[in-house]
Amino acid sequence: MNQCKQNRAFMLSLDCSILLALLALCSPQPVLADGGAPNLAYVAGSQQGIGIIDVAQRKVTEQFSVAGNPYMVLLSLDGGLLYVTQPATGRVVALAAKTGQIVCSVAFPGYPALLALSADGTVLYIAGIGETTIYAVDSQTCALQRSFQSPEPVSWLAATGVTTNNAFQTQLWLAGNSAVIVLNEQGQVLDSISIPGGPRFLSLPGGLTAYVATIQGSVVAVDMLTHEVFAMLITGGTFGSMDYDAVTQDIYVPDEQHNQVDVLTPVLDGSGLVPQEPSRVIPLSSSPRAIAVTNDGAFGFVALSDGTVAMLDIPARQLVSTISVGGQPRFIITGPYPPQDIPTIQPAPAPQPLILLLVVAAALLGILLVVFWIVRQRYRRYRNNYC
Repeated sequence: MNQCKQNRAFMLSLDCSILLALLALCSPQPVLADGGAPNLAYVAGSQQGIGIIDVAQRKVTEQFSVAGNPYMVLLSLDGGLLYVTQPATGRVVALAAKTGQIVCSVAFPGYPALLALSADGTVLYIAGIGETTIYAVDSQTCALQRSFQSPEPVSWLAATGVTTNNAFQTQLWLAGNSAVIVLNEQGQVLDSISIPGGPRFLSLPGGLTAYVATIQGSVVAVDMLTHEVFAMLITGGTFGSMDYDAVTQDIYVPDEQHNQVDVLTPVLDGSGLVPQEPSRVIPLSSSPRAIAVTNDGAFGFVALSDGTVAMLDIPARQLVSTISVGGQPRFIITGPYPPQDIPTIQPAPAPQPLILLLVVAAALLGILLVVFWIVRQRYRRYRNNYC
């Protein structure tokens, strides 16, 4: 009987091993953003061009040497590519976000400084500050698809997804000299929204309210459906590149004049509620130029004029670290984690390596099932004969 117990124990162990192997084959594996964001933050204008901050270590762990006085960076939707503007060389380059290796680049007839990505992540839009030319290039190959002209010189560029006639499309919002210009993805003008004080920066948290920082030192709210300015939120500052908390929808506005970040409560036209703004203020040691908030609302990173980045704990509402990046930080970004799903317009055939992997996995699964059945049958015969 002791031998039978040992055999049963062995069989139980074997059953468990086979079951675990089956589960390993059948269980989906986690997919991580190739760039590691928001475990990483990318800073344009650091000592060597692009500084990379490790969020967990709270320090710069790598630098990408990029010439041309980088002004703005942007991550692809899957976090695999880092787009960098090089105004001094008239180029935009796409780097592998992990290694910094050049994947592709495109020449721009001017001083490219601004970037926006289409809602489906397939098109990269490029513009220069104070210029009217806009390029639309393939986000994977940098191949030029089309170019068009803005009615006014551009000071900022943003993109959002809208549903029109049951079709999901991209809208471009441009800050011009006196108005915010709304274009469709082909570059056709849909509307021109006059902004008191002249627009400078844009933030589009969703499809309802746009936040516009003006040249004269105010932030106004624009209804994205009616294209009407419906609220003056704050005044009396020199405001920089804004970002928002995707969890709370709070807007974070760098105020260069007062060395602080103003936090705005989200507003909605027609609600009848315009809260006292700012809802709170985050004091800083130096003039802030840009801010980025991780998409889970956990941390904020503020690019400061003294060559440092202030790291904020957003829920705790406190400064947790000051990180030296050197140079003249101008823009900062964290990316999606996990990567956003890219809407598919037409089903594409599965890549051959994926098909091969599925075939191999199915074959291994079949072999394991056959082995499991054979071992169980032999054990039943042994048990019936000897136990």
